[in-house]
Amino acid sequence: MITERKSNSKKRYFEMAVPPADGKKVQEEEEGVVNEGEDGEMDFDPSAPPPFRVAQIRDAIPKHCWVKNPWRSFTYVIRDILVIFSLIAMAVYLNNFTWAFWPLYWVVQGTMFWAIFVLGHDCGHGSFSDSPTLNHIVGHILHSAILVPYHGWRISHRTHHQNHGHVENDESWVPIPEKTYKSLDSSTKIFRFKIPFPMFAYPLYLFKRSPGKSGSHFNPYSDLFSPNERHYIVTSTICWGMMVALLFYLANLIGPLLLFNLYGIPYLIFVAWLDIVTYLHHHGYEKKLPWYRGKEWSYLRGGLTTVDRDYGLFNNIHHDIGTHVIHHLFPQIPHYHLIEATKAAKPVLGKYYREPKKSGLIPIHLVQNLLRSIQQDHFVSDVGDIVYYQTDDELIGKKKK
Repeated sequence: MITERKSNSKKRYFEMAVPPADGKKVQEEEEGVVNEGEDGEMDFDPSAPPPFRVAQIRDAIPKHCWVKNPWRSFTYVIRDILVIFSLIAMAVYLNNFTWAFWPLYWVVQGTMFWAIFVLGHDCGHGSFSDSPTLNHIVGHILHSAILVPYHGWRISHRTHHQNHGHVENDESWVPIPEKTYKSLDSSTKIFRFKIPFPMFAYPLYLFKRSPGKSGSHFNPYSDLFSPNERHYIVTSTICWGMMVALLFYLANLIGPLLLFNLYGIPYLIFVAWLDIVTYLHHHGYEKKLPWYRGKEWSYLRGGLTTVDRDYGLFNNIHHDIGTHVIHHLFPQIPHYHLIEATKAAKPVLGKYYREPKKSGLIPIHLVQNLLRSIQQDHFVSDVGDIVYYQTDDELIGKKKK
């Protein structure tokens, strides 16, 4: 719900992405994007329609930031693959001497699996190169290697970008409406908000999608895909199956225990990276951010609810995926231009851009954001076109006043 705003002496007329539906909203938007808090200070209202358009942000970004250089993109692929195979060779060699190195290997290799996922993700967005064929070939190789169906995920992720911030239509980490939440049994709530199982739920999502949604990333007849996309899904599912077959072959060749150490546990680390990072890009900010329905939603307003994160040492390793606001609005920009593009766009975005908290070498500060959000962000109201996450006091053991 948009709270009443204090009038400014000088009205500002904005260009909105979504036309106002009534006179009250016109007045609110003309009067500004601030709320008067309890302490009498003027606080920024993140749900107010922004005083700029997508085109204005685009125009602020240097033209060279849109240029896709496939040779440069390949340098990141080669770098990551060399690191991955070097780690495997080192692990096989050291395995003959000691088990002490395995925990370090699991974390580092799992992080590298996450890094090549991000590069495959760029292929899916078309930001790897201007050639769709090259993008799809490289994307299939990188994503199939870590058991991701390239086309299936590419298309569902496109749906996420096209509907970011929309309660019903978004695809990734969609809020649970209150009625649906109350229908969940206690064990489901515990698994989702206490353990929390969702931080490792990505493989299940590929097969069953999010709660309240149906379909599979492997089924060409899933409602995720249009009829003219079915051949893409067949291709990516076959590639995924070939990787599964290769893993079974390797298990027979080197033994299931060694394969589990070399590939299985790093895969789980990769899944944790993927779930945690994608969650934190849309949740866990210091102040609650809005979700939209109906006429209140627009591509711009939804994209502006995305949060940038600083991952310290890992920023370069996982290809600056934490620079997420500009990526969400303009996924065609290659990852190696996102920092510059964000810097150029910040004067236009103003307070709608939330500067990420600076990280030390290891981003341990994000653990608090993650845990607090999981504990507090349980459901959204069934009614209202601008809603915020609410907390189930009973689940967290808090007595109602």
